[in-house]
Amino acid sequence: MAQLTYRTAVARAIAQEMARDPAVVFLGEDVGDAGGVFKATEGLLDRFGPQRVRDTPISEQAILGAAMGAAMTGLRPIAEVMFSDFFAVCWDVVANQLAKSRYMADGQVSFPLVIRTGNGGGLRFGAQHSQSVENWAMAVPGLKVVAPSNAVDVIGLFAAAVRDPDPVLFFEHKGLYASKSEVPDGEIVDTLGTAKVLRHGADLTILALAAMVPRALEAATRLAGAGIESTVVDVRSLVPLDTETILREVSRTGRLFTVEENPRLLGWGAEIVSIIVEECFWKLDGPVVRITSPHIPLPAADALEDLAIPSVERIVETIGTAMKS
Repeated sequence: MAQLTYRTAVARAIAQEMARDPAVVFLGEDVGDAGGVFKATEGLLDRFGPQRVRDTPISEQAILGAAMGAAMTGLRPIAEVMFSDFFAVCWDVVANQLAKSRYMADGQVSFPLVIRTGNGGGLRFGAQHSQSVENWAMAVPGLKVVAPSNAVDVIGLFAAAVRDPDPVLFFEHKGLYASKSEVPDGEIVDTLGTAKVLRHGADLTILALAAMVPRALEAATRLAGAGIESTVVDVRSLVPLDTETILREVSRTGRLFTVEENPRLLGWGAEIVSIIVEECFWKLDGPVVRITSPHIPLPAADALEDLAIPSVERIVETIGTAMKS
């Protein structure tokens, strides 16, 4: 058991899969010599060499196009899109080519690749480098979507993603890179499509993803001081979605609050609320509440960005008010 940062866990996750399978290759901007823009890939070039760890030109379309071709011909590429905002310049490759080609080929060709990307705000990078865009990918059939909240899940879910036969978008929250977790020794392999219940409480259920998970846990601790006991579920995987765990926990407590960094309109929580209404509406004791960022470009100014992204204080206040009504 060792304490690792989320950042170090990324490098360990990639190394674990590259050491296990010689078909795994890694490509992206500055992932080799520079060790990644967030220093999450340090040491990989020295260990695995330039044939398997490749620095690329500044072209997300080229990176993903090359990765797609590599996957078609027997490799298992890991491609990095430095900021998830940059999916906007290569979305045709992601949504029209990668997501659909296996289906269009009647399953004769598979695309076992992982696209890693730095996602989310809180670091004052401004509106074009701070978005949370998991919901973009969630809406495209043919893509799997993962967003871990801690170092252990980074390694385990990444292993599952690399070994999966379909394209997986792996969202690493930039604001979590410095966070630390106790990580077991040895190989770690998890399962896509599984949520984790991190805290049990009888009064309500909180669903959170990525950087909102530690905030939800802290909010639950504060609410407990006021006599409100919360269940906290780390969604972890949006596609496939662990509806069984979500429905079970919401049905058990009768109240649901989602905590989302996405802008409010069409965030991932909206889809989960739809599922709750369709599948267990009669189990609810009160209205579902979504705690989200507003539908605005994310500000760069410290005070404004902090105001936009759900804070522990806003989570506590929103839940406390709702539970009294």
